[in-house]
Amino acid sequence: MKNALGNIMQQAQKMQEDLKKAQEELGLMQVLGESGGGLVTIVMTGKREARKVTIDDSLLGDDRDMLEDLIAAAINDAVNKVGKMKKEKMADITAGIPLPPGFQLPF
Repeated sequence: MKNALGNIMQQAQKMQEDLKKAQEELGLMQVLGESGGGLVTIVMTGKREARKVTIDDSLLGDDRDMLEDLIAAAINDAVNKVGKMKKEKMADITAGIPLPPGFQLPF
């Protein structure tokens, strides 16, 4: 019994170290969100921080509503890509560890 508890504690400690490393790696990663066939692009980090917004000159006319919609769509695309990237990273870390369905880790 004591040995089993020690193994569980070692697994938990390793997982905690792996999570910290994954958080650092995700913070350095960048994704490209886009809309309008690439007319609006957003570069976002794994921490969901926007780094760069690019808007094609052809969109800088009078249709402000369309431009705002394209920017929002590009941001949403980038956020969804970051979420997918984090989910894949977490699947690698938690492989083989039985977590309850829907359990969310702290990032």
